Amino acid sequence: MSSGNPTSDPLEPLNLPSSIRVQADKLLLAIRSGRTLPDTLRAADRAEGFALGLDTVRVLHAIDVEGLYRAFDDAAQIRLAELL
Repeated sequence: MSSGNPTSDPLEPLNLPSSIRVQADKLLLAIRSGRTLPDTLRAADRAEGFALGLDTVRVLHAIDVEGLYRAFDDAAQIRLAELL
């Protein structure tokens, strides 16, 4: 879902309740600000676990969960490429 614009908000199109949005923003920030490869991977794993938890308890529509996975993965791939 990457638009190629790093300032765009990948969570914008998702239908997220505010409490989930706040946490998702924090997780994205942690991924984007990873100082090392292990830091970034740890943040990405935490974000994936968050999305898995939401999917498990079915608090979001499947398309929104998929959007979260995609946003977290895209952010991790970009940050990992920057660190290499």
